[in-house]
Amino acid sequence: MVTHLLRVPPPAPPPLTGHIPFTDAPGVPDPIEVTGGWLTRGGRPWFPVSGEFHYSRYPNGQWEEELLKMKAGGVTAVASYVIWIHHEEAEDRVRFDGDRDLRRFAGLCARHGLDFVPRIGPWSHAEVRNGGLPDWLLDRTRAPRTDDPAYLAPVRTWFTEIARQLRGLERASGGPIVAIQIENELHDRPGHLRTLKRLAQEAGLSAPLWTSTAWGGVRLPGEDLLPLYGGYPEAFWTEADGGWPDTCRKHFFFTHERDDEAIGPDLRPARRPGTTGAVDRVPWITCELGGGMAVAYHRRPRVEAADVGALGLTKIGCGSVWQGYYMFHGGTNPAGELTSLQESHATGYPNDLPVLTYDFQAPLGEYGQLRPSYHELRLQHLLLDGFGHRIAPMRSVLPERTPTGQHDRDTLRWAVRTDGTSGLLFVTNHQPHEPLPDHPDTAFTVDFPNASPLTLPSTPVTVPSGAFFCWPLRLDVAGLRLEWATAQPVCTVEADGRTVLVLAATDGIAPELALDADTVTSVAAPSGDITPIAGRVLVSGVRPGTDALIEVDAAEGTPVGLLVLDAATARTVYRGRAWGAERLVLCEDGVVFDAFRGDEVRVHSTAAEPSFAVLPAPDAALVAAGARVRQAADGVFTRCTIEAGPLPDTTATVTSVRPGGPAPAPVTGVQGRASVPAGKDVDAAAAEYRVDVPEDLLRDPSGVLLRLRWTGDLARAYAGDALVADQFYSGRVWDIGLDRLPVQALLARGLRLKVLPLAPDAAVHVPGQPGDVWREARVLEAEWVVTRRWTVRTG
Repeated sequence: MVTHLLRVPPPAPPPLTGHIPFTDAPGVPDPIEVTGGWLTRGGRPWFPVSGEFHYSRYPNGQWEEELLKMKAGGVTAVASYVIWIHHEEAEDRVRFDGDRDLRRFAGLCARHGLDFVPRIGPWSHAEVRNGGLPDWLLDRTRAPRTDDPAYLAPVRTWFTEIARQLRGLERASGGPIVAIQIENELHDRPGHLRTLKRLAQEAGLSAPLWTSTAWGGVRLPGEDLLPLYGGYPEAFWTEADGGWPDTCRKHFFFTHERDDEAIGPDLRPARRPGTTGAVDRVPWITCELGGGMAVAYHRRPRVEAADVGALGLTKIGCGSVWQGYYMFHGGTNPAGELTSLQESHATGYPNDLPVLTYDFQAPLGEYGQLRPSYHELRLQHLLLDGFGHRIAPMRSVLPERTPTGQHDRDTLRWAVRTDGTSGLLFVTNHQPHEPLPDHPDTAFTVDFPNASPLTLPSTPVTVPSGAFFCWPLRLDVAGLRLEWATAQPVCTVEADGRTVLVLAATDGIAPELALDADTVTSVAAPSGDITPIAGRVLVSGVRPGTDALIEVDAAEGTPVGLLVLDAATARTVYRGRAWGAERLVLCEDGVVFDAFRGDEVRVHSTAAEPSFAVLPAPDAALVAAGARVRQAADGVFTRCTIEAGPLPDTTATVTSVRPGGPAPAPVTGVQGRASVPAGKDVDAAAAEYRVDVPEDLLRDPSGVLLRLRWTGDLARAYAGDALVADQFYSGRVWDIGLDRLPVQALLARGLRLKVLPLAPDAAVHVPGQPGDVWREARVLEAEWVVTRRWTVRTG
């Protein structure tokens, strides 16, 4: 047996308060304050979850449903760049209409109880042309991103325009704006950052928190701006032949190092020491944990759901008190009026990005697709929603034995968040590209300074390769003390007169729960063994599932339930207000809760008969847009199945128009990196295909995707002569949203595809592709994916 030891040090002194110049609006009912260790809201520790969603990269008619998807995924605050070039591509023609309607977007956040974080730049990066600065502005000044008067004058005007759009949405007016980010990745000009904050405030912008990114040793202006950090599982901005960067590898280790020199090093000199504040003066806030990764022409990383989930959970274990994801929702670059609007070699930037797609492999994709990473993160966010006020003040403690370096794959990676007597034990045994080994015969001992040590589990277990999880230590639930469990806390819900704690089992580890015997009068389990031992009641051998409810009567007289779900089912858990009460909904598809429309629930599903399970059971029969909803028992849940009727034919017909020619000779651009072939070379060498779109799908294209599996270098889709979608090949499927395409052009000529082969000697990194067959320009498979939206109400 290998017992891993961690000694919790004596309690730290209370965090500093009132020491930095951030105050909320007077009279707000839930004032936001900053301590040296965490944030508070309404006097209670506050653990926000923010997700990036660029409104100007998404159709405005769909914003509301996508925001509700984000909220159902556990996001509490929506962050968005306000990308200057999207609003004022031509000087003095400022647009806040349609997909650029910042005020409406912020108002929708407020409507649905989401906080809003505008990242106002002026320079954003965001893989946008000029980092978001309009061309006309760069023609005016030779010193952008400085205090050059020729730069500051239009910036002042731009900030005034933003302030006009957000007037009345400040906290003082009951609005959603909890923070404002100034600039992005400006490493060496603290004075300019201070100037930008002053200009924004003079323009009328206000928020309780003012922030700036701090990675790469950024020098911030004293404590005028809170430092924000990040971390990505992969990077498109490194060299094609550089392998998996060590600076990405570090995010799968437990550490108290906040900085990440890996983000954006291609746009700044080598790292230098920064002045981002002592760690005991500012909390660990993140704004760019990788929800995915963009794909550049020269380097095309793939990010899997486990990569995103493991990184996020590791950061909580490291001590983060604000989980911020970039991107949480993908999008599409708008069509520029004067130029295309992507980052490119043509504008002196080191990476060529696709003209249109900004999918980012995000949990919610370019067309609102739900990815497996959405379900991974939601599992963690449910934990933070229910227990974040307890976790935020807990400090992170590392074990006696830690990995010897970033290439140590043999030492188990773990940590504890603790308040000195209780906490959470975190384990990460996953990283991308290089699998970590099983750890057999594993047990843990956590030695607390103010309480007896805990050694768990009762019998050593094997921590499987690829596992990442957190286990509770002395978790109090409605009068019951759960000494430990080898299952991850998810959330609580009131059902049938009990407070039910939902736990998620880890694949390969048998669930075991140890209850403090002094807090228990009776225990009943549907399976397994109940054993009194050394002041505890040990429950083992439970088979996880929807019926694995351990019923406990706590000594205080309160009934408690401990529901242990298997790992797959746990990743289908949603929690929200539905039909008049807080409920759990199990669904493999998408679910949104719309309190604004009377606790309405909407299910987004590709299934012929969408199915979901509810706890507690609805008080009345359910109907879904006129369709009957069958109900049946599913363990302690009520299983609901919508009798939806048949799906339309999903067969997609792809016709070869012409074969491709030889791949064009590779060309290089900035920093010697491979550049996108010129348009004329694409036209000359690309294979061409036509996809005929069925008229019945065109009559209602919402929720319809064309899903293509293809090989080659790059692919572009045209409706008529207009470019409507594109992708660089990385081995992922290519989705194209039918509702974004012009109907008449499709009826006349169908959807045209151009697929370019990749030259054998192109300096391009494409992961996991053996041989050279994938370089050929071919469409392999095509299908229509139809997601139907069902509004479920009580009948």
